[in-house]
Amino acid sequence: MSVNINNVEEFLTSELKLSKEESKMFLFIVKNGRKQMEKIAKSLKFSEEEASKVANSLVEKGMIINISQSEYESLHPRFAISNRYRRLCEEDNIPFRKNLLIENIGIVLELPFDNARTK
Repeated sequence: MSVNINNVEEFLTSELKLSKEESKMFLFIVKNGRKQMEKIAKSLKFSEEEASKVANSLVEKGMIINISQSEYESLHPRFAISNRYRRLCEEDNIPFRKNLLIENIGIVLELPFDNARTK
């Protein structure tokens, strides 16, 4: 099965071992650009506490950054996906090497990422 914009959330969960909430938040920020935590929580129907916990987890995984006390932005998708994959390899004690499926996840998210930032 190949990665596309309609199934990318599923691949984030299965291949990068993100929770469903982490996948949803990462995709939301990629597709919508820099956002305040309050707006992220409301859009995803998370409590602010849950959203903050998920965002902090994504920061620790090297996928998003905290711009200010309550504002978050995604790293470029190819970089964010690669960061997460590298950390998974380290955790699982396997060599980090080229993985086309992982690369394709980043490629699929490039256009929505660019579109959200060049409105």
